[in-house]
Amino acid sequence: FCHQNQECSFVLSTSSVLPLKQSTARNVVKNQGEDGDRPMIGDKVAVHYTGKLINGKKFDSSMERKKPFTFSLGKGQVIKGLDIGVSSMQRGEVCMLLCKPAYAYGSAGCPPKIPPNAMLQFEVELLSFQGEVLTDDGGITRRIKVKGEGYNNPNDGSTVHVHLEGRCEERLFDTRDVHFVVGESEDMGVPLGVDRAMEKMQKGECCMLYLKPKYGFGKEGRAQYKIGPNSDLVYEVTLNNFQKAKESWELDQKEKLKLSATAKQKGTQYFKAGRYLQAVVQYQRVVLWLEMEFGVGKEEQQKLQDFLLAAQLNLAMCYLKLREYALVVENCNKVIELDEKNEKALYRRGKARLFRNEFSLAMSDFKLVLQVNPSNRAARDQVSICQRNIREHHEKDKKIYANMFQKFAERDVKVCINVFHSLDGFHPKWQPIPNIVYYF
Repeated sequence: FCHQNQECSFVLSTSSVLPLKQSTARNVVKNQGEDGDRPMIGDKVAVHYTGKLINGKKFDSSMERKKPFTFSLGKGQVIKGLDIGVSSMQRGEVCMLLCKPAYAYGSAGCPPKIPPNAMLQFEVELLSFQGEVLTDDGGITRRIKVKGEGYNNPNDGSTVHVHLEGRCEERLFDTRDVHFVVGESEDMGVPLGVDRAMEKMQKGECCMLYLKPKYGFGKEGRAQYKIGPNSDLVYEVTLNNFQKAKESWELDQKEKLKLSATAKQKGTQYFKAGRYLQAVVQYQRVVLWLEMEFGVGKEEQQKLQDFLLAAQLNLAMCYLKLREYALVVENCNKVIELDEKNEKALYRRGKARLFRNEFSLAMSDFKLVLQVNPSNRAARDQVSICQRNIREHHEKDKKIYANMFQKFAERDVKVCINVFHSLDGFHPKWQPIPNIVYYF
């Protein structure tokens, strides 16, 4: 079933068998699918199939394994006949596919089950399909309408030239040709989700991007486009052209410092505007450029370290706003490794731990802040908050365990009574005395 680097062409018919160009493959629909959408390049599809030789001998079947077969469409994970055939199907459709050898396993075959130059027949049912998820949190989903050229992609800092069509609940609110720097699309009113997808695209590609509010216009919405808070967006994006930026290893230290200063300034602008994810992109650039840099002299090394610490501290603050507390701790730890008495890093790590209900660890951090700066009133207040939370937590534990032990005791008394009643000569009017545990 799975073979790469074979070529084929394919057309589906809804009612009859149709000869294709050069008679390479044929199809007949057995059961009509649902009207509407069809899978696109890169979609993850789930199918059931049965494969047979032209003489009717079966060589494979997902039905017998009782488990659907999944693959990414158009990525060469299956023979091209199936790749292109499935792309023309609708959800729920069942069809017969007939593929000539050049569009199946060719002159080599797939021994021992498939001989050389074998024509194959597949019965395929398209169960489901979904777009390619580009982020861990599922906030950006891509579906490719037109495949791009080659294997080159824009990188962070590239200048891209795109055509955009933005929709919200089927309403077209934005259509234009625009160019922007990857990582700075906010400057042109282009949402973060489009920006983050750029590094996955190729020149000439046209794709659909489905953006959750976090990667769209967020909880604020966008009055300019009459888009309310927490709205899902759909963008059709065509990447017409791009100019790549220098990679980190292509930059000398002077260039990195100059770019870091610009990124830090832009990150601060985004942060003040409440665009925390966009600010994260800028501060991450600084870390990428400077994390492995070493200055020639003491003064130069200090300058590099100051830039790096500032970026990591700012990342920690952004992640606090975004409630990504594990990332807050991670960035603060990196600062503390270089500067163990860094007041801001200790305080922000304490805040993250407090939000994670790690009260003892948080209190330790705030006490370290007070050792560095005894006049830090905010840290002193946080110590009191931690102490109160620890007391409340202990009180809850006491109540929980007290109730638990009381239930155990009551259950044991009932067991004792049942046992006594089952013994010969036990007085029927005997009753247990409250709060007394009986042993026998």
